[in-house]
Amino acid sequence: MKKVTLFIAFFLTSTIIFSQTTSRVLSKTETQNLSNEFENIPYPIYKAYEYKDKDGIYNVLLCENQTKIIKSDSLNNKIMAIAMLNDHGGFVEKWSIKDEIISTNDVEFPETSIWFWSKYSSFKDIDGDGKIDPIIVYGSKSNDGEISRVKIFTIYKGIKYGIRAVECSLDDCRTFKKDDSIKTLPKKIQTYLDALLNKMRKEQNVLLKNG
Repeated sequence: MKKVTLFIAFFLTSTIIFSQTTSRVLSKTETQNLSNEFENIPYPIYKAYEYKDKDGIYNVLLCENQTKIIKSDSLNNKIMAIAMLNDHGGFVEKWSIKDEIISTNDVEFPETSIWFWSKYSSFKDIDGDGKIDPIIVYGSKSNDGEISRVKIFTIYKGIKYGIRAVECSLDDCRTFKKDDSIKTLPKKIQTYLDALLNKMRKEQNVLLKNG
């Protein structure tokens, strides 16, 4: 009986430890250390995160290529998010996201900046499977000062699921599109994304809809 009790206690303890997940924003010193570690990253690290789940320890770097500062507002022409798995003292890239402004003359309002919306990005185990489900949010603005594009990427089991929106004052140039594959995500994650969209609509005064 004692052996059975000990086995159950060990199993429960192991399960709790195994399923624990944590995430945090790295300090400026830690971020600088990562910048020194990854010298081949093309843009400065704007913000860095560390998260731990049953797959290991990850660092996620949000990088922005700053072009100039106007009235204390930084303008970026390119961004990149990259996730690195700490593998026995080394690092292995697991996924990345890259984007840049649309500045060509064939659009009505060329974009002037693109940046991460870290307020809405998150690193949580949303569906409770012991793995962090990163959500990366970023947007751009046009030369009239208005928000131009908004993108949300959810990384689930190494696969990216996107939501893309184009904001516009005219109905015919406003678009909103979810990847069809989002329907295959666990219901908890889909519900979380819908709540996030509603939060962004209220706080950022964006429509995030078609037409």
